[in-house]
Amino acid sequence: MPTHGPDRPQRLMLLDTASLYFRAFYGVPDSVTAPDGTPVNAVRGLLDFISRLTGEYAPTHLACCWDNDWRPQWRVDLLPSYKMHRVEAERTGAPDVEEVPDPLQAQVPVILEVLEAFGIAVVGADGYEADDVIGSLATQASMPVDIVTGDRDLFQLVDDERGVRVLYVARGVRLHERVDDAWVKDKYGVHARQYADFATLRGDASDGLPGVAGVGDKTAATLLGRFPDIDALTAAVADPGSDLAPGPRRKLADAADYLAVAPQVVRVARDLDLGDVELGLPRTPADPDRLVELSARWGLDSPVARLVETLTDL
Repeated sequence: MPTHGPDRPQRLMLLDTASLYFRAFYGVPDSVTAPDGTPVNAVRGLLDFISRLTGEYAPTHLACCWDNDWRPQWRVDLLPSYKMHRVEAERTGAPDVEEVPDPLQAQVPVILEVLEAFGIAVVGADGYEADDVIGSLATQASMPVDIVTGDRDLFQLVDDERGVRVLYVARGVRLHERVDDAWVKDKYGVHARQYADFATLRGDASDGLPGVAGVGDKTAATLLGRFPDIDALTAAVADPGSDLAPGPRRKLADAADYLAVAPQVVRVARDLDLGDVELGLPRTPADPDRLVELSARWGLDSPVARLVETLTDL
C-alpha cells in the first residue's frame, strides 16, 4: 500500500477523464438526480472514482486530462477512417460531433465546475486528445506516474524504468488492473513500447483503424517478435533478401499506404507544451463556498463529502 501523509513519495495520477465519466454515466443509475430532476449520475460516479483511486494510491499530484478535440483534424487528414464510426453526421453541415447522450452532455459543465471548486487541475490542449495530454505529462514527469483509463491505446506509455504504469479500468474501477510491461507481454506477446505498432498492424475497430488485412493479434505479435517496430518491418518488405516469409511480405506490401500514415495516428503525442500547470493534489477545496453551493444545487452532498474527507486524509 502507498504511504499516506504530507511526506509521502511524489506520484502523479493522470485521469483519462472522458473514459471515466462515460463509465460512470453507464454504470450509475440515471435515477441519481439533482433536486430539480436533472441527472447527475456521471458527476457523482466520477467523484466517487476519484475518491477511490486517490484514497488507494495516495498520489501527490493529479490531473484530469481533457479532450479539447476528441477527433483531431490532423489525424483525420492522415487516416480518414479514424473514429469515423463515432461521428454523428449533421445535415446542417456542422463539424463532426461525437455521439454523446444528451443527459451526459448536460453533466460535463457541472463536472468542470466541481473540479474547479475542488482545485483539481483540468488539462487539455487545442487540437489534441486527452491521450496526447496524458502522453506528454507522463513523458515529461519527474516522478512515477499512474495513468487511469479504459483505453488500451495508452499501454504504449507503460515504462517500468520510469515507473509509468496504467491502472486499467475496463472491468470497472473497483476491479482495475495494474498494467506494467510484463502484463502487456503476457496479454499480447509484445512489449509495451511496441504496443502502438501492434495496434497499428492488427487494427482496432473502436478507433476506426483497419489494420493490415490478414494480420491479427498472433501474427502481429510474431512479426514484432522478429522485427522491433514497423520501420524495421517496412525495411524488410523492401529488402528482397530479408528473412520475411512471402505471406506476411505480401500482406504488408499491400498495406504500404496505410502503414505510411497509421503509426503517426496511433502514437500519442509526448512533446506538447502544456505550460506551467499546477498539478499538486489539493488537501482542501480551493473554493469551499462555491463547492457547498454546487453540492446543494446538484445534490452531490455525499460524493463531495467523501472526496473532501479522502483528500484531507492523504
